[in-house]
Amino acid sequence: MAYLRKEKETVETDFSLEKIWTAIQKALTSLEWDIEQIDEELHHIKAKTKKSLMSWGSTLLIDAVPVDEKTTRVSIAAETPTTTITSIVDFGQTRRRISLFLAELAKQLAK
Repeated sequence: MAYLRKEKETVETDFSLEKIWTAIQKALTSLEWDIEQIDEELHHIKAKTKKSLMSWGSTLLIDAVPVDEKTTRVSIAAETPTTTITSIVDFGQTRRRISLFLAELAKQLAK
């Protein structure tokens, strides 16, 4: 039986929307994750991680929303398909992929 593991995280950063938006795209490129859809106007991206031998790829929905001129809220929702068998080996993979993305985003913003 297959089902989706879902995780969500929201962070606020002390960077402008333009800087965050550019860094999000660079982070996805650096991680070599595929950008499936991008909406420049709404600042929304749908990306897909790579799958491995024991896990499916995750779909990430990333939204950037300005709080004010110098603060931006970034929301990441991730879904990973799993089965009863792969869930035993794949526990926490969806959360790890969100954390990996946020770490790479921080690296891009530090440049």
